[in-house]
Amino acid sequence: MEKRKMWTKSFIMALISVIILGVLSLSIGVYDIRGQEDGIRMLFITRLPRTIALMLTGAAMSMSGLVMQLITQNRLVEPTTTGTIEWAGLGLMFVYLIFPAPTLVQRMTGAIIFSFIGTMVFFLFLRKIKLRSSLIVPIIGMMLGAVISAISTFIGLVFQMSQNIETWFVGSFASVQVGRYEYLWLIVIITILIFLYADKLTLAGLGEDVTTSLGLNYNRIVLVGTGLISLAVGVVAAVIGNLPFLGLIVPNIVSMYRGDNLRDNLPWVCLVGIGTIMVCDIISRTIIRPFEVPVSMILGTVGSVVFIIILLRQRRLG
Repeated sequence: MEKRKMWTKSFIMALISVIILGVLSLSIGVYDIRGQEDGIRMLFITRLPRTIALMLTGAAMSMSGLVMQLITQNRLVEPTTTGTIEWAGLGLMFVYLIFPAPTLVQRMTGAIIFSFIGTMVFFLFLRKIKLRSSLIVPIIGMMLGAVISAISTFIGLVFQMSQNIETWFVGSFASVQVGRYEYLWLIVIITILIFLYADKLTLAGLGEDVTTSLGLNYNRIVLVGTGLISLAVGVVAAVIGNLPFLGLIVPNIVSMYRGDNLRDNLPWVCLVGIGTIMVCDIISRTIIRPFEVPVSMILGTVGSVVFIIILLRQRRLG
């Protein structure tokens, strides 16, 4: 496989842009950290953890979308359009049923397990479908996600836990502070594992026949890829909540210009994902200042527009 040089002029410019966005994110907020005596303390308690959480979350959801698109060979697939994030929500609901006041580790474990189950159910559905058009796959995923979301809502109403669903559904970084985001550092490990497994995942994206002919176990690669996706989505779902369409926007933009090699695209996908969610977060904090709009609302609006543009582009290309 041809490998491209990573440290190009465009990549360095993109990295500088993300650093500028990070500095801007640290400086935005209702509390004036420069004009107060405890400003530095508040910087390390809230602002810095929030910026780090934005970076890690943007990288996680973007990578998840990229891996899912490779495995399914479909540009319109990501955790939001396959029902994976809804399964994570169902996992959180079951954790609240078992443990009335669950810890973050318990919530994260439930979200990861159910994300894995949900993603495997989605892949099993795909194996049974003979018509594999680019539109059918995400439609099935969204239908499956709607069913799972309805089950979660029903359980929440029956056991009077609907507030937990609403809190999870509104993905926001407003509550991120020291002691409530550290598990997101697991995403660094997941990123390293995806990078080490990148070539095999890229081959899996060529199809089962090609992968098998090269002497690799296609099902094992899919299983490992699904496990890594579930880890990333589960961690983000437990700590932050639902962040729609991020895994759809970023990989499509990167693949449009750089092709489908996972190892080459991974740094770009992480960087563009970080930049995208930072821009959305900055908008969410400034659009109705001093109040804050959930990041999921900004992402959902931008993502739905990009989703329609991708659909129209695919239709134009036949």
